[in-house]
Amino acid sequence: MTTSTVGTLLPADVNCAEAFGPPPTGALLGPEVAHIQGRSPRRQRQFTAARVLARSALAELDVPARPLLPGRGGAPGWPDGTTGSITHCDGYTACAATRTSRYAALGIDAEPQQPLPHGTLHLTASAAEHRRLARLPQGTVPWDRLLFSAKEATYKAFYPLTHTWTALASITVALHLDGTFTARHPLNPQPRQGRWTTRHGILVTALALPPTSRQT
Repeated sequence: MTTSTVGTLLPADVNCAEAFGPPPTGALLGPEVAHIQGRSPRRQRQFTAARVLARSALAELDVPARPLLPGRGGAPGWPDGTTGSITHCDGYTACAATRTSRYAALGIDAEPQQPLPHGTLHLTASAAEHRRLARLPQGTVPWDRLLFSAKEATYKAFYPLTHTWTALASITVALHLDGTFTARHPLNPQPRQGRWTTRHGILVTALALPPTSRQT
């Protein structure tokens, strides 16, 4: 599979698929059709695109096509022995998938390369995070949105392990200029390192948790 933008942020043994521009189209499986029926056209396009890309990534693992329905918390239910993460925003859709023998969980997130709406940062960041953001070079990257995205990726990575909703404000993230970030989840405070990048006006963040994360 050609290296994707999100693929550059994750280990080589994680399979990724992505699409810039309009969401890719394709056929859904029966239970997926039933699940999404009656939703808005926009939501149907997002749901379909995510499943098309997810099946592409899973096919690289020789996993047969099967319905990928949202489970508890809205996260997709991945086939036994696999784990993954899906993200979409206007102009971008992506999926990452791997075997649980390699990684306990994955988290990816994509956001438009624009500042957060006014007031959002105060709901999701601590005073210490505010101070760190202020020290970063201004005018290059919307650091507030990148911080939000890194927290979302961290939440997505840990949810399959904790099965607990976690406020983004309780997830601690430090952004680094070298394209990495350090994240700590309140239920598993060991520091974890993720990566970030920008392309075509999209911010992308990703985090892969090793198998030992299940035991900590």
